[in-house]
Amino acid sequence: MAQIRLMDRVTNTIRALHYSRKTEKSYCYWIKSFIRFHRYKHPTDMGAPQISQYLTWLAVDRQVSASTQNQAFNAIVFLYRKVLDVQLDHIDNVIRAKPTRRIPVVFTRQEVAAMLSHARQPYRLMMALMYGSGLRMMETLRLRLKDFDFDRHVILVREGKGNK
Repeated sequence: MAQIRLMDRVTNTIRALHYSRKTEKSYCYWIKSFIRFHRYKHPTDMGAPQISQYLTWLAVDRQVSASTQNQAFNAIVFLYRKVLDVQLDHIDNVIRAKPTRRIPVVFTRQEVAAMLSHARQPYRLMMALMYGSGLRMMETLRLRLKDFDFDRHVILVREGKGNK
């Protein structure tokens, strides 16, 4: 029963801080996984050694990617700092998954022109806006006519990633 109340506190804290629903879902998943890994011990009865043990298990045994392990780490740190109001000490000696280096894929001008020539309106306009301005898909979909300032050559982006 205490676990249900704990997860309600987690959810309420996430919503009070206006985190996205996806963040809420993933943080709840990782917090539950952390608690299950330690045989349903309450997080207040655990500390840095148990967190280190869990994150090491994720990296070594489950062989998760570095970004997945970082997401789990951030969820657990959120639980302790924001929900339980506990400062964690000595959490640095965790075995972390090595991030893979990826070379970014950049299309040539000819490839971009070929993609745009095959797209129909209004998708062609949206693709050109995304390519030319660096807008994300949802930022592009939320654009309205009043967001364009043609005199100053400026686009106003509302509700960008992280509401920045």
